[in-house]
Amino acid sequence: MVQRFLKKLLKSCSTESPTSRYLTTMLIAEQKLTHWLTNFYGYGSWHARFWFIGYEEPGGDIPQEVAAKFNYFFDIHPHAGPTLCNIRELYKHVTVTPENPKAEAFANRFDYRFGKAAIQSTIWKNLTAFVHGYDQGAMPESLTYQKQHFAQPDEKREALISFYPLPGSHTHSWHYNWLSLTGCDFLCSKERYEEYVYPQRIQTILSKIREHKPEVVIMYGMKNISGLKKSVQDFFDNVQFTTAKGIKLKIPQHHRTDINETKLIITTQIPALRHNRVETGFDWAEFGSLIKEI
Repeated sequence: MVQRFLKKLLKSCSTESPTSRYLTTMLIAEQKLTHWLTNFYGYGSWHARFWFIGYEEPGGDIPQEVAAKFNYFFDIHPHAGPTLCNIRELYKHVTVTPENPKAEAFANRFDYRFGKAAIQSTIWKNLTAFVHGYDQGAMPESLTYQKQHFAQPDEKREALISFYPLPGSHTHSWHYNWLSLTGCDFLCSKERYEEYVYPQRIQTILSKIREHKPEVVIMYGMKNISGLKKSVQDFFDNVQFTTAKGIKLKIPQHHRTDINETKLIITTQIPALRHNRVETGFDWAEFGSLIKEI
């Protein structure tokens, strides 16, 4: 009887209900949310050779897990400034809550992605393939590479950067309008939130590109391609983009330019198969090899 009650309660907290709204408001503190919003840029090192910039930070379906990220980042990185943190250390502090289907197999996000029984991320697998295709090296066993090497800060190979920092829902629902936080009126809709954070995020990312000169920057899953290209051209003088048509199952359509020593690629495509259908994917190792040759 008690177990059935708890299951119902947890189910109600994972849907768009008053209970969920109340729980979200209680868990997420405004100070920690705004600290994350301003200072969190992703994982790895600014000195990495390859910067992979996704549209948004994933993992925004369950408020307890979102709050755990905010809390850890606030405690470990209290000083202001654009920060890339250690994904393995942060994931150790994100407990997999009972309402998460992964809870029976994994205690936390570290176990899920980096532990002995870790599950392969298809996105990370394809980004790994891009790196090794670019370097024209043999592709390592992808799950082992993910657990031991991918986005390790001290290896300075891959950086995972979030264009929009708030963890997004896999259903594309906007949960943050539930929050009754005094200084966060821009969270009333995803559109207002993106308009609010875009100017500072793009300026910081482009400034970091100019400062650190990564070898390759890929912005993937992007929506406003024209706006992004204009922002780059406004920031850097004499930058011109070329557009490469996609080749089915091989190369995604993309826009590219050179910024001093950096190759910048922008694409709407995400390096993962949709619904595990091979006909919707691309060969990211071949994509990396192509970018190297240009």
